[in-house]
Amino acid sequence: MGNQAIASVNNPYGLSGIWNSGDIVARGVVVLLLIMSLMSWYIILTKLWDQRRLKQSARTAEKQFWSAPSIKDGVERLKKGDNFRAIAEDGLRAVSHHEGRLTDRVDMHEWVTMSLQRSVDQVNSELQKGLGFLATVGSSAPFVGLFGTVWGVMNALIAIGLAGQASIDKVAGPVGGALIMTALGLFVAVPAVWGYNWLLGRNKVLQDALRNFAGDLHAYLVSGARVSTGAEVGGARPAAAPAAAVRK
Repeated sequence: MGNQAIASVNNPYGLSGIWNSGDIVARGVVVLLLIMSLMSWYIILTKLWDQRRLKQSARTAEKQFWSAPSIKDGVERLKKGDNFRAIAEDGLRAVSHHEGRLTDRVDMHEWVTMSLQRSVDQVNSELQKGLGFLATVGSSAPFVGLFGTVWGVMNALIAIGLAGQASIDKVAGPVGGALIMTALGLFVAVPAVWGYNWLLGRNKVLQDALRNFAGDLHAYLVSGARVSTGAEVGGARPAAAPAAAVRK
């Protein structure tokens, strides 16, 4: 048991061996995979936090905004910087600024629709940030690790050829150590792929909530009635107000 422990500690073909005896290319591959892994986990954790915050905002908007006596009061109930508050403010701003020679050529509902759509698209763009990097890491990290393995095997074979010794201990050790690079590539790629698919599925749920909120807000601003009726349980919907009153 003691000899086995010593052998495992003094293994020259492990990750520490690759770093200590490897050239600049091998070390560069290790550093690149480390950076890709750290960035992937940073994006996953920060996006989970952003999604959690947006989900709480959706719940708050459902409870506080639609139970307010008016749209303006509902906006005031939401926190400043809240995405749902920004969408509601854009909707109110679109209604109040639907005037003038250029906007008279566009119907009210189309004008409000374009404003709300731009606001929702902006939030969706924020949700999608970082996912492209996760997809890139998930697809490229295995090849980066494979490149490190090929480079290590090539150097090992060249060293064996120059030494003129082709025994199993001279071949298996360096080749097996080089395969660690492939394992590192997979270790980096798998969490990135899982995180990408998980975050993408959660984004779809949040995007549906944003679209539903914008659709209900659009219907209310144009017609004074909310499309969704199930959300009105437990609270009164905002009192309908004509467009002229909103412009004030």
